[in-house]
Amino acid sequence: MSGARPPTAASARNVDLLDRLLEHDRWTTAKLLDLCRPLTDEQLDHPFDIGHRSLRAPLDHLIFNVEVWSGLMSGRITARADVRHGETSVAALDDRLDRAAAELSAVSHAVRDRQGWDESWIDILDTPPVERTYGGAIAHVITHSMHHRAQALHMLRALGVANVPESDVLSWEAQHSA
Repeated sequence: MSGARPPTAASARNVDLLDRLLEHDRWTTAKLLDLCRPLTDEQLDHPFDIGHRSLRAPLDHLIFNVEVWSGLMSGRITARADVRHGETSVAALDDRLDRAAAELSAVSHAVRDRQGWDESWIDILDTPPVERTYGGAIAHVITHSMHHRAQALHMLRALGVANVPESDVLSWEAQHSA
């Protein structure tokens, strides 16, 4: 093929698209939580005229979303009573992110390995329950997180936090291909 380039460090690692998206999703949210560690509760809960209205809220919401959707797809959540909202301190959010990202990764890899992207499952939390595909739900979780991270990035900048990252996939890849 003309114009072909030698493999980069990232391509030499042979990271597929799913792993790129999942790893970027986890890494970027963790980077935002790291930026939040020195902030006060007043700063985390400062009202903004965007999204969930405070910095803590969209971070909690996006992690809760990963927890719930992963739990539904894995079968861990089988009833509304199984859905519990976790703690929202930055340390607790980071712990919740670790667990939720691991579950999403496990579910996603199982789906990929069996090529089950178009298999369906029942979302029991909708009224009435709705049939969804694994591929659609996994894509939803990842893009939903990106949407709320963009809100959090805006809020961090408005609070005057320094070194707020670009947070795109290419930034993640540059950090992880060295």
